[in-house]
Amino acid sequence: MSRRLIPLLDRILVSRVAAPTKSAGGVLLPESAVNKVNEGVVIAAGPGRRDDSGNLIPMDVKEGDTVVLPDYGGHALKLEGKELHVFRADEVLGILKDDKS
Repeated sequence: MSRRLIPLLDRILVSRVAAPTKSAGGVLLPESAVNKVNEGVVIAAGPGRRDDSGNLIPMDVKEGDTVVLPDYGGHALKLEGKELHVFRADEVLGILKDDKS
């Protein structure tokens, strides 16, 4: 049975990008030399939050976006053996876009 988590309000479900374990030259890096990567891919996003009048404020991010995450914050959880994180939309620092020039 497969389960899917659908975030509520202005929360997003993120899968963090794994830190590289090899250098550009192919040398294996020890754990102490690997820097924490602050990028993640949005797996699911809630509908947005409501303002004081009850109007829906839509999300800035959508499923599939690559986002920059803060060092701390969010909630870690395991779902079907995968480590995922839930963040509020206002905790996300930015969206990474590919240069198409």
